[in-house]
Amino acid sequence: MAKGILGKKVGMTQVFVADGKAVPVTVLEAGPCVVIQKKTVATDGYDAIQLGFGEQKERLSNKPMKGHFSKAGVKPFKFLKELKMDSGENFELGQVLKADVFSEGEFVDVTGTSKGKGFAGVIKRWNFNRASMTHGSMYHRRTGSLGATDAARVFKGRKLPGRLGGVQNTTQGLKVVRVDSERNLLLIKGAIPGPNGSFVVVKKTVKRAKQ
Repeated sequence: MAKGILGKKVGMTQVFVADGKAVPVTVLEAGPCVVIQKKTVATDGYDAIQLGFGEQKERLSNKPMKGHFSKAGVKPFKFLKELKMDSGENFELGQVLKADVFSEGEFVDVTGTSKGKGFAGVIKRWNFNRASMTHGSMYHRRTGSLGATDAARVFKGRKLPGRLGGVQNTTQGLKVVRVDSERNLLLIKGAIPGPNGSFVVVKKTVKRAKQ
């Protein structure tokens, strides 16, 4: 069946595997997550569960959310996410999911929000080449010609300066190197989107696993 869990990015380090190689990994605090709501084909048209991660003070939740949490008989959570499942009937309200839903060697997709880097020019945002720095050029890091003469306007989709980062990204086909079920930690090979301390969603990969 499909599976997934919510978590928080702790940081990056490296671990040594059986053959002695050092593998760069991202450490995730994955769970414990609590099932807050379940949806089925009969009632909602599809199967899914809503998970909560990271308990928060009750006074920080508004009245509708307090009712939502009390219906499931759980405390308020900071991070909520709905995950589609093969069958929502396999879960119970208040059920706790931990990092051991995944095992070593599995491949996962990790979704997070990339680091926001503010307003950026075309060189940083789109990897444009800069112009000459010599002979009095006075034209070093600017955008350059927009390539629209007859239309007298800038076409949609043109690569221009603007806000960089701060968007949802998914990195696919990452290998689970180690699972620490006692501390609810997943060590995943490679980098994932977002700064340390940001929330992420870990799901079983939807594409062929990379070797």
